[in-house]
Amino acid sequence: MTMDRRTVTQMAADLRARKVSSVELVRACLPRIEASQSSLNAFVTVTAEQALAQAQAADRELAAGRGGPLAGVPIGHKDLFCTAGVRTTCGSRMLENFVAPYDATVVARLQAAGAVMLGKLNMDEFAMGSSNETSYFGPVRNPWNTDLVPGGSSGGCAAAVAARLLPAATATDTGGSIRQPAAFCGVTGIKPTYGRVSRYGMIAFASSLDQGGVIAQTAEDCARVLRSMAGFDPRDSTSVDNPVPDYLAGLDAPLAGVRIGLLKEFFDTGLEADYERRVREALAVFERLGARLCELSLPNIPRSVPAYYVVAPAECSSNLARYDGVRFGHRCRNPRDLTDLYKRSRSEGFGAEVKRRIMTGTYVLSAGYYDAYYLKAQRVRRLITADFERAFAEVDLLMGPTTPTPAFALGAKSADPITMYLNDIYTISANLAGLPAMSVPCGFAGGLPVGLQIIGPHFAEQRLLHAAHRFQLETDWHTRVPERCA
Repeated sequence: MTMDRRTVTQMAADLRARKVSSVELVRACLPRIEASQSSLNAFVTVTAEQALAQAQAADRELAAGRGGPLAGVPIGHKDLFCTAGVRTTCGSRMLENFVAPYDATVVARLQAAGAVMLGKLNMDEFAMGSSNETSYFGPVRNPWNTDLVPGGSSGGCAAAVAARLLPAATATDTGGSIRQPAAFCGVTGIKPTYGRVSRYGMIAFASSLDQGGVIAQTAEDCARVLRSMAGFDPRDSTSVDNPVPDYLAGLDAPLAGVRIGLLKEFFDTGLEADYERRVREALAVFERLGARLCELSLPNIPRSVPAYYVVAPAECSSNLARYDGVRFGHRCRNPRDLTDLYKRSRSEGFGAEVKRRIMTGTYVLSAGYYDAYYLKAQRVRRLITADFERAFAEVDLLMGPTTPTPAFALGAKSADPITMYLNDIYTISANLAGLPAMSVPCGFAGGLPVGLQIIGPHFAEQRLLHAAHRFQLETDWHTRVPERCA
């Protein structure tokens, strides 16, 4: 097996056995990253010197019989996790030159586990987008077809893993931003329960929806990385003080008797026929493994998109109010007065999609409209959560398609925000309810990857990872690599 095709699990084992050094792994990754930038544009910043220094330190630890569970394994971070001494841009001109003085908790925990940071990955501006076309640093392209989008907002993470530029990357999911790009790029991605992973040092888009997670080649890799980054953090007021299980334990256990619910609303007329066929073939694999399938209806699920696009912009308008050209971020030149400073700094620093969501959020929070829009959306959110609670009284997991279609062409939906937003129709509900969810590759439609979505009750990440791992033991979709990257 070539060095760049190894999974996190294989790399960790080979490093422990001293079959390969971390420096060798990093030196194998860096030229591939450099060569791919013109075609994929997956990275905003490559930290080559720092990566080699960390790799050398990891090799010394491993030689001494020490080192954490990810010692020497190269990874990347989505460019909204603060990294001390390395710029964190959020894909925006507003933070083009921002260098954080501290590490996000996720970054610090993975560093403590021995992981080596190769760089910061491109993303939709402030995580607002479903195609990775809103980045100030240019769009990321899908390695399966560079005329197509990789999905967003964690498109750089998914594209880099799919192209085997690195074995895993941290990512975030506000309305599907891990699962949708994972589906488009044919990789595995998990969004944990809200509060399971610390948001300290993770630059906010919508604080009640954002959650950090992992994109990797396999469910086992996701389990390995998530085990090192999850857990209570007193610096994050939304962090849940709930013990983190060993996500690797019991992955090989049989699936016999597991109850899987198929959401009727996920198999509607908007689902492309070939996509549905691949998803149903994947469900048949679970049935063959002993799982029991039944159809369920969650009547409030169709209200997810309008509820989300009230709640998320409202929180975004509040979170992004701090970027005013005064303390940090982009500052306009020669402002005439304070009002001019605010106006021009924000208009120059933010892109069109961010401005659109700030304006929407400001409107729904304004006097006279708060009750009609924001408060009503929060009530709908509660109804959606109640639907899931009733479903999980009957089944162990819910499954269905991750997206209605495979990846679409760059620019195909840019002029129509509503059509773009509807691409998240199957993923948003899990964020509104704070549930763990993941996407695993389950075939191809028209030569493009298809994703199977798995949703579980709160803090059931281990259950999701177990089901996904068992599926991947029976199939090889997760091993497929784009021809141009093979």
